[in-house]
Amino acid sequence: MSNSPNHNSGSVVTAVSAAETSANAGDTPAATEAIRHLYVHIPFCARICPYCAFYKDLLDRSQTRRFCEAILRDLDQQCASFAIAPETIYFGGGTPTALTTAQLEFLFEGLRQKLDLSFLEEWTIEANPGSVSTRKAALLRELGVARISLGVQSWDNALLKLLGREHSAQQAEQSFRLLRAAGFSNINIDLMFGLPGQTIEQWRLTLQKTIALQPDHISAYCLTYEEDTEFFLRYARGEFCQDSDADAEFFEMTMSTLENAGYEHYEISNYARPGLSSVHNRAYWLGKDYLGIGPSAFSTVGMRRWQNVCDYRTYIDRVLSGQSPGESSENLTDEIKRTERIALSLRTCDGVPASDLKRFAQQTNEFIGFGLLRESNGNFVLTRKGKALADSVAEAFL
Repeated sequence: MSNSPNHNSGSVVTAVSAAETSANAGDTPAATEAIRHLYVHIPFCARICPYCAFYKDLLDRSQTRRFCEAILRDLDQQCASFAIAPETIYFGGGTPTALTTAQLEFLFEGLRQKLDLSFLEEWTIEANPGSVSTRKAALLRELGVARISLGVQSWDNALLKLLGREHSAQQAEQSFRLLRAAGFSNINIDLMFGLPGQTIEQWRLTLQKTIALQPDHISAYCLTYEEDTEFFLRYARGEFCQDSDADAEFFEMTMSTLENAGYEHYEISNYARPGLSSVHNRAYWLGKDYLGIGPSAFSTVGMRRWQNVCDYRTYIDRVLSGQSPGESSENLTDEIKRTERIALSLRTCDGVPASDLKRFAQQTNEFIGFGLLRESNGNFVLTRKGKALADSVAEAFL
C-alpha cells in the first residue's frame, strides 16, 4: 500500500547481494537481548495497484481466518526462539485494515497474550482510505494502536485512477477526519510524486491540501518503476518515462513546502511534527534487530537475516503444520553491516558517524567541496543539495 521502509519486507535491505543465501532457512540465531521491533505483514488488497512491487494478493475472505491463526502460530514459534518485548509494532501490507473487525480483534488480542508489551512505545497500522469504518477505527484505538499510516498517494482523482487506487480524494479526506474523530493523534499521510503526467502544479496542490489537514507525519516518495509491475512494463514499452530533472523539482518543492509548514525533514522521504518521527522506521535506519511475521516478511537478528515464503497460502500451510515459514536466509558480515549502516544513516538528518567514513577521506572531502556533505556534531550529514543526490553519494561509500 505504501512505500515505507518496512513495508512488505519489514526492512530496508541494501548492499546484501554479496551475502550467501542459505538453503536451511529454518535456522535462526540466538539473540542475546530481547527483540524490540516487530513487523507483521498482511498481504490482502481489494485491488492490486499497478505500481506496487511488494508482496500482496487479492483479498480472499475464505482464507483470512486461517491466515490470522497462522500469524499467531508463527509468533508462537518465534517466541520459542527469542525473547520478544517490542518497543514498536508495525502492521503493514497489503492493507491490514482489509481484515474484519473480528479478525483484527483476534490478532491483536493474540499479540497481547503472547508478548510483553510493557516497553511498547508505538503501534502502527497501515490503512487505505475507505477501509476503516467508524467502528473499526474505535476498535483499533481500544486495542492499543496509536499511529495510523494512511495511503492517500494523491488528492487528484485522475492520478488516483492512474495509480489504480480504489478511493477518491473525497473518500481519503473523509477517512482522515474519521480517524481524527476516533481519537488518533498520530496520523501519517503517504504521498507520491514523479507520477506519469503529473504536473508541478498538481503536486503543489497536493502538498497544500495535505498541510491543511494538519497530519502529524508525511511520507512523500518519488515513484520508481519496479520490476514485476504493470508500470514497469509500460515504462519498458516507452509509454511512461522518468524525468530526473522534474523529479528533482518535485523533491525541492516538497522540502521547501513541508519545512515551511513546520515539518522536520528527518529522513529523505519522511517529514514529521517535532517529536513525532516514526520510532519503528528509525529503528530500521539505525540497524536495530527486528522480527518479521507473515508471508514475505524479513527478519534480522545479529548477523543473520531471513525471509518468509512469499505466498500466503504456502505460509499458512507451513506454519499450521508446524514447519518453518522461512524461504531463504543469509549470513551477514561486518562489511555488509557497515555498508548498510552508511547507506541508511546517510538518508537521515543525523547522518553518518565520521568514524564510519575514515577510509573514504578523499570522497568525503570531494563531497564537502561539491556542497553535498557537511560535518555536524561528529557526523557527516547531507546538505540540502546533497539530499537530492542521496543515492549517488551513498554509492561512493559502498
